[in-house]
Formats: sequence, C-alpha cells, structure tokens
Amino acid sequence: MPEWQAFQEAAQQADRKGETLRIIEAAGLSIDLSAQPTSEAFTEASHALLRARSFKQMRRQLLEGGVVNHTEDRAAWHSMLREPSPTPEVAHERNRLLQFVQRADNERRWRHVLHIGIGGSDWGLRLTVAAFGYTGTWRDIRFVANIDGHAIEGGLSGLNPHETVVVIASKSFTTAETLENAQRAIEWLRAAGVKHPERQLVAVTARPTMARKFGVPKDQIFPFWDWVGGRFSFWSSVCVSTALTVGTDVMAGMLAGAHAMDEHFRTAPINRNAPVQLALAGVANRSVLGFSSLNISVYDSRLFHLVPYLQQLEMESLGKSVTLAGEPVGVPTGPAVWGMPGTDAQHTFFQWLHQGDGAAVDFIVCQQADHRWPDHHQQLIANCLAQREALLRGKSYEDVLAEMDKNSDPEYAKWLAKHKVYPGGRPSSLIVLPRLSPYTLGALIALYEHKVFVQALIWGINPFDQWGVELGKTLTARIRKDWQNMADGKNLTKMSHDASTQHWLQRFAPRASPENS
Repeated sequence: MPEWQAFQEAAQQADRKGETLRIIEAAGLSIDLSAQPTSEAFTEASHALLRARSFKQMRRQLLEGGVVNHTEDRAAWHSMLREPSPTPEVAHERNRLLQFVQRADNERRWRHVLHIGIGGSDWGLRLTVAAFGYTGTWRDIRFVANIDGHAIEGGLSGLNPHETVVVIASKSFTTAETLENAQRAIEWLRAAGVKHPERQLVAVTARPTMARKFGVPKDQIFPFWDWVGGRFSFWSSVCVSTALTVGTDVMAGMLAGAHAMDEHFRTAPINRNAPVQLALAGVANRSVLGFSSLNISVYDSRLFHLVPYLQQLEMESLGKSVTLAGEPVGVPTGPAVWGMPGTDAQHTFFQWLHQGDGAAVDFIVCQQADHRWPDHHQQLIANCLAQREALLRGKSYEDVLAEMDKNSDPEYAKWLAKHKVYPGGRPSSLIVLPRLSPYTLGALIALYEHKVFVQALIWGINPFDQWGVELGKTLTARIRKDWQNMADGKNLTKMSHDASTQHWLQRFAPRASPENS
C-alpha cells in the first residue's frame, strides 16, 4: 500500500527525542506519548493509513455489533456488556447475576469460592481480585486453571467442602482442562459427604445446554453470547466469582470505566484518541523500528496480574501473519508482551532494556496511593520516571567520560566509559491512573482492547480468532487416543508422529491394564 510506504518512511524519520510534550486525557487516564515517534509527516501518514483501512467504518462496526470477526462470521460486541442501557438480554443476565450475588451475601452463603476456568475465563478475575481484594475479603477465593493435578490439589487444599461454591467458566463448556478440574471438585464434594453437590455448582458459558448435561442447576447457569470472544468474556457473567469476592460495586465501577473509554474511542478525534495513538506507536515500533517486544512495567504491585492479562489480549489477538485476504502480511505483527511490576523489574531485566536489544515499554503508575506510607509512593514514582527518562535520553560516551574520576588512569577511564554508555532512544508510553479504582482499571483494560483492534486493522489481520491454538488441542487428543489404544494392546507401529514425539509418547505411556498385559 502506498499509504503504508508513506507511514513507514515517516516513522523512520520521526522525532524520537521526546522534546514535544504529548499527553492525552481519556476516561480519567493520562496517556503520555512524548517518548513515542512524532512529526507532522508521521501524523499525516497515520491519518492516510487509517483512511485506507476504513478505520471509521470498522470502528462503527465494532461498537454497533457488526461482523468484525470475519473468519468466524460474527461480531465482537464486548462493548455492549458495559453499556449503561444494554440490550434486553444483556440487562436480564446482568440482573440475574446481581440478584444471585446479593442473595448469597444476605444469606452469608459460601465461605470459599473455587473458580475453575482458563485463559479469558481466568486472568481478568485474578487481576481484579488482586487489585481490590489484596487486603483480604470475607470470602476466600482460589483459582484453578492448569490441567496439572497440583493445581486442583492446591486449589482444594484447606477449603471446607460444605462452605465452597464451585464456579465453572468455559465459553464452549468443552475446555478439557476446565471440565477435568471440575470433575475433581465434584468428586471432592461427594467424598466429603455433600449430599447434593450440584447445589454448590455455578456455570458460566455460551452453551448452557452443555452445562445442564454436566449437572449444573438451570438457575445457577449464567449464559453469555457467541459474539463475546473468550479473552473479552471478563465483562460478562464470568465476573460472578469477582462479584462474590470483592463485590458487585467493583464490577459496576469497572463496567463504567470501560464504557467511558468506549465513548472516548468512539468520539475523540484521531489526534486526541488514546487507543488510536497507542496503536499507531505500537505499529511503528514493531513493524518499522524493529522492536520485537512490548514490556509492561506496572508501578503498582496490586496490578501484577495485568501482565499475563495483556499477554493473552495482545498475543492471542495479534499473533497472526496472514491478512483477511489470506495473504502474508509482509511485515512483523504482534509483539511479544512481557513484564512484571516495578521496582522488581529494575532488578531483573532493566539491564537488557537499557543496554541490550531493548523493547518498547508501557509504564503504568498511579498518582495517588491507597496506603499510609507516602515516602514509599514517592520513591516508586521517582523510580518510574527515572527509568523512563533513562531509556529515552540515554547517556553518551562523552558524558560518561566527563564524569569519570579525574585521578584515574586515562586509558582505564576510556575503557570503563564504554561499558557505561546508554544508547537511549527507546520508545515508551506513560499511562497514569489518578488512583487505582474499579473505574480506572476498567478504563485501562478497555484502552488496550481498542488499541489492539486498531493495530489489527492497520495490519489487516483478524484479532478475534485464535486458530493457532487448535492444532495443539488436536494433537493432544490424538496422543491420548494412542495411549488408550496401547493400553488395549493394539499395534501402533505406524503412529503418525515425528521420531522424538513417538519416543516420548511410548516412554510416558500409562501401563497397560492387567487384562492386556
């Protein structure tokens, strides 16, 4: 595309010294893009590229429930889940959930919540509970996602079966890890003498008939819709575990903050549109400037689960190399997303950020803390700002040499100075929350959702499918079937695996049953 060529050239020549202050206010957040590429030519090329990609039309399709997931021929209408006046079916299920939680609270039912789900049915809930329940709640919550038996064993350990509600979250209600772990939980309830374990089951799914067959009572099944992607389902009834643990007010605040960001994305002009500007910077950093990863440095320890949440959102959405037309994209797309909270990160991988290959960085910080130690918070913010400035400005050989001890050997000083040079010029964004509240966290998550949508639009890929995970699922089923055939004494000399997989498949095979041994 000629528009892409112009964008690429403008990004390569754009100012990256951070001399121009660029701050966007969006849904209560402040997004500082001063350390991202900028120039008049870059702005013009960005507008032209968005027009070529029919940005305004596709944004309207997204927010109005049109088909934007083309490979699966459906909408991606998660924004409807946080509308103040949603569709009647969404309003109905929202009210059902609220009534369910309020009834459980009024009756002081269930001291423990065991939430079983994986991926989109897991990370958002962990994030919210860690953010707003870190000082403790009257209900204990455990999360079980992994198929590793240690996960369910640890999840059940120490809980009172008679005071535990088991929430099973799966869009398809066929997710192997989730259903296997749910079976273990039911067995645990029965073994403890719970006469009617089904009364302690709750299901959240887009296929309620499957949940009924599994044994979950109809009035404890909370459906959502096919147009809600798994990694966006956090906004649906999947949040029942969060509501039981940190309260319905938290969920209401998050929905309100996300809706405010939806409205900002819908109405703000392109130059003042935070998701759009973050997306343009992300595309330039990844596809033009060669930064293969995006580091998330969260300077608030309560948000440590934001990193894996964004890993799934970005890498499952943008980990594509084929356009909607079925052709190779031709440029690098979604970056690897990684990180951890600062200041732990500074003692872990910031050396690489400063003097290694480096990455684009999103710094996230709260202006106001919720603890009683102001000195701690001042040090935290100072560290965040200092690391960002160091990545941007760097330090030249001449500057380092000028600071060396004048009494040291000149040749030694020249040698040592080379090791203390900071290249600088590393792009970053600074996202400031006034404080961590349900509203600001909801707005932050929606900011990234819309950013990902715009990046996908520019690259011409579908951010709402995930075909890349299907092959592994198919092969897992095949290996388990092979093991069953081996146990049944069938000849498997022609197994269709590579040599290494076949070796380990046979080595790890369960022992044959006595009648076939």
